[in-house]
Amino acid sequence: MNEVAKVIPLHTDAAAKPSRSVSRRRHAIDTEQFGAVTSITERIEESNPPQSLAEGIRRRVSKQISGTADFLRRRVVGDYHVDEFGFDSHWAESIFLPALRPIYDNWFRVEVSGIENLPLHGAALIVANHAGVVPIDGLMTSVAVHDHHPLNRPLRMLAADLLFETPVVGSIARKAGHTLACNPDAERLLRNGELVAVFPEGFKGIGKPYNERYKLQRFGRGGFVSAAMRTGAPIIPCSIVGSEEIYPKIGDLAPIARLLGLPYFPVTPLFPHLGPLGLIPLPSKWYIEFGEPIYTDSYTPADADDPMVTFEVTDHVRETIQQTLYRLLAKRRNVFLG
Repeated sequence: MNEVAKVIPLHTDAAAKPSRSVSRRRHAIDTEQFGAVTSITERIEESNPPQSLAEGIRRRVSKQISGTADFLRRRVVGDYHVDEFGFDSHWAESIFLPALRPIYDNWFRVEVSGIENLPLHGAALIVANHAGVVPIDGLMTSVAVHDHHPLNRPLRMLAADLLFETPVVGSIARKAGHTLACNPDAERLLRNGELVAVFPEGFKGIGKPYNERYKLQRFGRGGFVSAAMRTGAPIIPCSIVGSEEIYPKIGDLAPIARLLGLPYFPVTPLFPHLGPLGLIPLPSKWYIEFGEPIYTDSYTPADADDPMVTFEVTDHVRETIQQTLYRLLAKRRNVFLG
């Protein structure tokens, strides 16, 4: 990382929280007033489409070169910001997300609905199901939020310790804006108005066998609910269909997993039999739906410490996601064609 990059401390003073009714009205008004933000260059290109394939290729190459040059210039002079969690938004938008978009658009062909349920401004905690042997669903959700939200907001995911202990991968995760799945980090991000995502099933979700697909595992102890209650952030249930089929897990080589310090070592129809080729995910058709907010600003700090209250809200979130998964699955005709 360039030594002259600026490090911006996160705000520590939380703004006064509006009441639930005011929050809903403000969200509704904002959603009506603001549409997708586009640049003048994009509008000019839309009104003047390329006249031939060669011209289209030339424009794309020219745009790529211009973008690369601008990226290098900003990195050299240190014209980018890094927050206290290590989030480098310039790097994420210029390198990380563009690398994921071909998979998102062309391989999984992700369809997104309910994006209007995410706030234009302020905090929210997105809670999603977790699956797929390799947690690609978190990456695809990051692209979905950033590219479909009217203000292209970044998604700050809470991830397991193992991710940040892995060389290279941990550094990339930090630069992409993600942090440890613990209450202090979650509450700090939410108090500073971030969109935060959590996958409460953890390794139990991504490592479950194929015959248990789309059956939600236990949602931990409700820590994410406590974090939302303490900060007054709404909880957004998120249901993801398609992730269960990318690596159908039909077995687990537990001795190898223990040797490598992994929660499991999966056996799929293609891995490890086909070696590196077995690591290519199957091109299932994906659907990501963001549900209506579950508001928490009416709860008190004492409620956040009450196991019965947090369990009730946790169960409500889990049941909402489960029922949405069933509905999306009922509409799907084919795993790969949708």
